[in-house]
Amino acid sequence: MANLFENIPDNLPDEHFTDLIKVENLRIERIVSLGHTSPESGWYNQEENEWVVVLEGSGTILFENGIERVLNKGDYINIPAHTKHKVIRTEPNNLTIWLAVFY
Repeated sequence: MANLFENIPDNLPDEHFTDLIKVENLRIERIVSLGHTSPESGWYNQEENEWVVVLEGSGTILFENGIERVLNKGDYINIPAHTKHKVIRTEPNNLTIWLAVFY
């Protein structure tokens, strides 16, 4: 049996992405952040819909239309395909653990 809160690297110079399930038309990914944000170079513009929940910590997602959503532990959001967005804040001193379902 696996646990979402185990096997997290001690050193996180970059966000840590782990595919938990990857099959046709579905991918479930754990993302671990520690003060990380999206790359400065642009927006996520994904081919799939993304449902994401914060399991631990908090983060802020900015959408291209200027709307910001703060997600705290237990909060979730559904992001339709091709909705441009980026993470502009995660906690710098505590882990933020996200669970993302791409479908």
